[in-house]
Amino acid sequence: MPSIFNLKSIDKFFGEQTLFMDLSTNAHEGERIGLIGGNGSGKSTLLRILAGLEAPDDGDVTIKNLTRLVYLPQDDNLEPENSVLEILTQSLEAEPIEEQERHRRIQRMLGMGGFTDIHQQCGTLSGGWKKRLAITRALALAPDLLLLDEPTNHLDIQGILWLEKILGTAKFTFVVVSHDRQFLENACQNIMELGQYYPDGYLKVDGGYITFSRRRGEFLENQQKQEIILSNKMKRETEWLSQGVKARTTKAKFRINQAEKLRLELGNLKQRNRHVQKVDLSFNGTDRKTKRLLVARNLGHTIEGRELFKEINLELTPGTRLGLIGENGSGKTTLMNLLEGTILPESGTIKLAENLRVAIFDQTRSRLDPEITLKEALSPAGESVIYQNRSIHVVSWAKRFLFTPDQLLQPVGWLSGGEKARILLANLMRQPADLLLLDEPTNDLDIPSLEVLEESLMEFPGAVVLVSHDRFLLDRVTNKILYLDGKGGSEIYADHHQCLLETPKNEPGKKSAKKPKPTKPKTPANRLSYKHKFELEQMEDKIMEAEAEVEKLDTLVADPEVMADPERLSKCCMDLQQAQDAVEQLYTRWEELEAMNETASKK
Repeated sequence: MPSIFNLKSIDKFFGEQTLFMDLSTNAHEGERIGLIGGNGSGKSTLLRILAGLEAPDDGDVTIKNLTRLVYLPQDDNLEPENSVLEILTQSLEAEPIEEQERHRRIQRMLGMGGFTDIHQQCGTLSGGWKKRLAITRALALAPDLLLLDEPTNHLDIQGILWLEKILGTAKFTFVVVSHDRQFLENACQNIMELGQYYPDGYLKVDGGYITFSRRRGEFLENQQKQEIILSNKMKRETEWLSQGVKARTTKAKFRINQAEKLRLELGNLKQRNRHVQKVDLSFNGTDRKTKRLLVARNLGHTIEGRELFKEINLELTPGTRLGLIGENGSGKTTLMNLLEGTILPESGTIKLAENLRVAIFDQTRSRLDPEITLKEALSPAGESVIYQNRSIHVVSWAKRFLFTPDQLLQPVGWLSGGEKARILLANLMRQPADLLLLDEPTNDLDIPSLEVLEESLMEFPGAVVLVSHDRFLLDRVTNKILYLDGKGGSEIYADHHQCLLETPKNEPGKKSAKKPKPTKPKTPANRLSYKHKFELEQMEDKIMEAEAEVEKLDTLVADPEVMADPERLSKCCMDLQQAQDAVEQLYTRWEELEAMNETASKK
């Protein structure tokens, strides 16, 4: 397929820091690229260069002629006094399209975004809905090339799933910067990581994040092995040269030249391998023997007359790793505040073990004073910190969290979101704790830091309560999930997969009564049961009916009267999606029954 953009020999510097050196890459039409890399690797800068908002110091950027390029930055830049409808209308004012098409596109975007109150002011929207509106506004421009910088920030899990579905079926080309590994796996065709530990300045792999992670590990491991091989070879050449062999013959001169090339190659390889760094995280437990650290009974709380949750019962013991999930505003942070003790529950009780030590990660970063220096934030007591009963100099402590010595005198307010998150994690590590309360600790962390955080939490001997939208982290770390629906309902699940499967089907917060399984006579192994045979015979008719429903709803969504009614359009779009899912499920079931029938026929 033809390329939609090309970067040739791009250089970019910030002061003495090198972001890119001789970087060359491209993207084909329709390609879906996930762009990752450590904090400060230049991901946002590369998007801005592609968008034409920033110039490289050297090299060429070529965008295919007539390409409609749309750039969505991290900051949403929405006028707070404007309504949802006004934002979308204004975004299309300069577009050379007919009024009817403009109206149709706006109505379609309102339905796609799920906006029911089109006159709601942006200033009253939650962070997640502001991000939805910013994404919808970008999509309304019908891009050929869409550049998205951290679009999953502020979105809850339902919002991320919504965006995944849009991008996973996109016909346009996009490059998306994200640290959400499950999102990258589901939405992207290939992954590109920027890093000075790669010979070309990046590694690009066809496939989702899981494939990339495996290939990345293999590449870096081989690069480390190559350094060992070249070091041994260089040692032998150095010994040969030290013997004083005269460079009289052509053979000797050639070997000397080869040794010099080997020395340069080895130097470059060592330099690349030194860039492979990870945050050194390890939480400090107290080794308490108490079995029950925290017991909550019948917790309930409301905000401004709205019931968030009721009758929540929790028992936290060493080894409990509880994930809290739910839509934005469902009460996750409120519940964390109740467990911390900063607010009191309106109903129910919380009992703590005697002298329980709690360490807290605050998603608002409110515990960081922007005026103090990085050194003061990392080591309030002076030149050293006490960690696991030993003294560590602040410079060494800072290096564990990828801070350089010259950053120590910078004000905290100058640091990036990821750097501030690392300060809070460093301070958590210094506190011996029985219970960790972590409210969105993954925000702004790069993927290598996320992986180390996961390992540290899994090794922590106490209890962990974790609010996160990072499904990879929830999968690896938690051993139970508490779902809050924000309407008073709550439910415990084994993992987030079970939660996502069951919450749309069941009314959250109410346990469905388990029906006793009726005993059935066993069907002979060489026969398909009557029930399955009947189901198979009816399947073709069911699929035809389901496909007819999809066609009917498809026509309805395109109806001008429906488009003019955002609430009705939103419902029709949801119905259409459910109908399409039903067709897929029926085809899957048909294949299962056919396979069962074929197996039974062979017996």
